[in-house]
Amino acid sequence: MFIATLIAAKGQLADADLTTAQAKLAAAGCTVSATRWIDTGVAADLDFTGDPLAAREALEGRFDATDVIVQAAAHRRKRLLVADMDSTMITVECIDELADYAGIKEQVAEVTERAMRGELDFAAALDARVALLEGLDEAVIEQCLAERVTLMAGARTLVRTMKARGGHAILVSGGFTRFAEPVAAEIGFDRAIANYLEIAHGKLTGTVRKPIVGSDTKEKTLLAALDDLGIDAAESMAVGDGANDLAMIRRAGLGIAYRAKPIVAGAAAARVDHNDLTALLYAQGIARAEWVQA
Repeated sequence: MFIATLIAAKGQLADADLTTAQAKLAAAGCTVSATRWIDTGVAADLDFTGDPLAAREALEGRFDATDVIVQAAAHRRKRLLVADMDSTMITVECIDELADYAGIKEQVAEVTERAMRGELDFAAALDARVALLEGLDEAVIEQCLAERVTLMAGARTLVRTMKARGGHAILVSGGFTRFAEPVAAEIGFDRAIANYLEIAHGKLTGTVRKPIVGSDTKEKTLLAALDDLGIDAAESMAVGDGANDLAMIRRAGLGIAYRAKPIVAGAAAARVDHNDLTALLYAQGIARAEWVQA
C-alpha cells in the first residue's frame, strides 16, 4: 500500500481536486482505496496500490502550487530526521554571507552554486572559498549570524513536533560549526555536525579543519544514527537542497529535495518546491492541530 499526499501552498485544494487526483492515478494503473483530508483545503492523502513512480509522475505538476509526496504507507511516521542547514533549515548560504563582509560575495557565491549543483568537488570548492576569507575578523561571524541568518519557515515546528513524538533530529552541514551549533539549538535539533573554521589571533586563517564534512559524512551520520537508535532506514527522513545531500537523501526512508538544485530534485524520492518545511509534517500525516507551534 502507498500514500500520495497533496500539499497546497496556497490552501486551494478542493474535493474536486481529490477526484481529479484519483482519476489520474487510475489512468496510471493505480487503484485508490481511500481519500481523506489531513487539513481541509491544504493537505490530503490518497491510499493506493500500484506503481509509486507512475503515481508520482501522474500527479506532480498537475495542481497549482502543490507539492506531491508519494511513499509507502508503512513507517510513514519518521523517528529520525537528518537535515542540511544552508538553504534548507536557514534561508542563506553562510559562506556567501561571510564573503559579503569581505567584499567578495559574488565571487564566492558563484563557486557555492556550482558546488551545490554537483559541478565541482565539494571539499576542494570549500577549501578554495575559505582560503579567500583569510584575514577576516572573527567578530564578523557573530555579526553575520545576527544580521543575515534567518530560519527557514517551518523549521522549528518541524523539528519540535517530531521530537515531541519521540523522534531524533540531527543537523549535518557542509557549513561551519559557528553557525550550525546556534542554529541547531534555536530550532531544537539534538546535535549538530559541521566544519570547523580555523582561527588564529582573532582572524580567520583561510583554512578549515580536516576531514571536511561533506557528502560522505552526511551519509555516515544517517547510517550511524539508524544503528544507534536501533531503527530501520524506512523510519528515517533526510532533507537537503544540494549535491552533497544526495547520498543521505537516497539512504533515508523518505529523502526530500527541498527547493533543491536540479541534480537533487531529479534524483530524490520526493521534492518540496512550493511549501515551507511543515510540508514534511504533512508528509507524515500529521495535521496542524498536532503541531508543536514555535
